[in-house]
Amino acid sequence: MLGLVSAALLVGCATGGPVRLAADTTLYITRHGDRSGADELLNDRGQARALALVAALEGEPLDAIYSPGIQRNLDTAAPLSQARGLTIERRPQEAPTARLASEAAGRAAIWVGNKGNIAEIWEVLGLPEPAPLEYGDLAVVRTDAQGRVSVARRRY
Repeated sequence: MLGLVSAALLVGCATGGPVRLAADTTLYITRHGDRSGADELLNDRGQARALALVAALEGEPLDAIYSPGIQRNLDTAAPLSQARGLTIERRPQEAPTARLASEAAGRAAIWVGNKGNIAEIWEVLGLPEPAPLEYGDLAVVRTDAQGRVSVARRRY
């Protein structure tokens, strides 16, 4: 199992894009686990990374797990779903930001996505670059009671 590497870089007070997160919201954003070439399924490293995601979020609040219905995304979220007793809520991968922001409002939720939809979420929310597009990237986007946004970056 991959160890958790905590490289938390805090970026404060992003201005936000066309969609804003509600106050007191935490949104974890990560890409699905590793896969080999054109294979749609997780490879051994991807399966290990899915287990490492559980450890990476240990002690963190989590109310919901969102993911497109793509098998590699679902397989990445599955160990977390099982560990937390939460259902993986499937959402369309196209233009997910407004619905994700609405459903996560005032709660802690994770999006297990793909490069394209993560980049879109990042852009629409107006978050500071870089977006968490590499395997093992985990972004923690939080809003405080006044709606100020901070982004912490981690690796797992």
